This record gives sequence, structure tokens and C-alpha cells, in this order.
Amino acid sequence: MQLILLERVEGLGNVGSEVTVRAGYGRNFLIPQGKAIIANEGNRNLFERRRAVLEAKHHTELEAAQAEAGKLSGVELSVVRSTSDGEHLYGSVTTNEIAELLTEAGHATARRNILLDEQIKTAGEHSFRVRLHPDVTAEMTIKVEAQSA
Repeated sequence: MQLILLERVEGLGNVGSEVTVRAGYGRNFLIPQGKAIIANEGNRNLFERRRAVLEAKHHTELEAAQAEAGKLSGVELSVVRSTSDGEHLYGSVTTNEIAELLTEAGHATARRNILLDEQIKTAGEHSFRVRLHPDVTAEMTIKVEAQSA
């Protein structure tokens, strides 16, 4: 299925790129989400008329994400958890909990945008990333403290 991208899609292409994808991905995700349109002559002409508006929208979203990344760099997150031996946690710190902490700090972030390289199962400082835009990720750390008895 040939599609024209209306916004940047990570791993696929930029605004205006004509890409070939599997029919189900295009029909069930890209087109309903407004991320792409079917590549035919009429839609190519329509896209060329709308290109400047779409690129300007992409640029403003990118600038907003970069500004938000700058704000997030100053945020310090910490959580206190019960541990078995002062180091290993009972359970783990999840992306849901990190998203709640960020929301409490005034930065509403969806759970799916928090990227953990590994599960947080020990006390100490752990780094993670927050995807704010396909081109912008913010590096953050969370301090996990052992609960004192």
C-alpha cells in the first residue's frame, strides 16, 4: 500500500514522504490516526497544496517538544520503596508510577512515552528517557530510596 505521510512517523519517514507499508498497518493505524493518506494523483495534489501548513505544524510541535525537554531536565523525581535487604525492591518501579510522578510535578506525560532500558528493581539512581516527539527525547533520572524501618 502506497501512502503519503502527513506527519513524521518514527521508523517510517518524514512529512511528505511516500512510503510503502503493509495494507493492515496503513488501513488500521496510519490512515485512521490522520498520519497518512493514500498516494494517488488527487491526494498528491492536495498534499502539495497543504505542504507548507503541515511542515509549519511539524516545526511548531518540534519546538514545543524541545522546550518541554528543557523543562524536564530540571525535574528531580524520587520515590521511597520497601526493600528486602536495603537494596532490592519488592516489585519494581513501573512506567505508570513514573508517569504519575511527572504529572504531579506538572508535566503530563503518557505512560507509553516513558522508555526504560531495564526494569527498576533496586534502590539508587536510575536513568530513563521520555519521548516527547519522534525527534526529541529527554534524559531523566529517578532516585529510588529504601524505606527506613
